[in-house]
Amino acid sequence: MKRRNALVLSALASVLAVGAVTAQPAFAAKPAMEKCYGIAKAHHNDCATAKSSCAGTAAQNNLPYTFVVVPKGTCSKIAGGSLMPKG
Repeated sequence: MKRRNALVLSALASVLAVGAVTAQPAFAAKPAMEKCYGIAKAHHNDCATAKSSCAGTAAQNNLPYTFVVVPKGTCSKIAGGSLMPKG
């Protein structure tokens, strides 16, 4: 009986060890984000703007004062994107 208990404990220890090695962190760090103005499509802007009260209220595409939050460094690569409100 002792040999069987030792075998079960050994198997359990192996499973726990593999789980500990392959486990990923529960909370991964979020990437830095930035506001990108002038690229929001109608009704897809993020947050309030100077002329609207909440997200999703942009009446037209690419309004210069509406923004979308994108990963840092992405806005400068998007045609028409600006880190500051236009106009």
